[in-house]
Amino acid sequence: MTIVREAMLSDPPTLEVGDSAQDAGQALARPEVRAVFVCDGNRFVGVVTRKTLVREVVATGRDPSKTPVGEIAEEPHWTVDAEAPVDEAFRFMEEKDVERVPVVEGERLVGVLSRSGLQRRLAEDDPPQAEPELV
Repeated sequence: MTIVREAMLSDPPTLEVGDSAQDAGQALARPEVRAVFVCDGNRFVGVVTRKTLVREVVATGRDPSKTPVGEIAEEPHWTVDAEAPVDEAFRFMEEKDVERVPVVEGERLVGVLSRSGLQRRLAEDDPPQAEPELV
């Protein structure tokens, strides 16, 4: 059985709680980055997305260079343990209708799991279907 650690993306983009919202904006300006994970040392504390920046910084008139991401990071709704079986993680993500979920070991962020990546991984793990015999 495959575990989440084997299917996750390691080293997701992270910032420390004292880094600025401007730093988050620069990371999120890259099209492949949809979220930046915020940590306090080894402890995972939250997530910053483009939507977070607009709501918490732009709309309120805060200075992005002086706003720490620790003040605006949203607590994660869900996390998944790195040692969890991938089929359970996939069912969980389907039930909650989430595309990505942070992967943790205790309080430490170790990766991110995407539903599309997990679907590909599960498809690779499925044994090939036997060809029907022609009679």
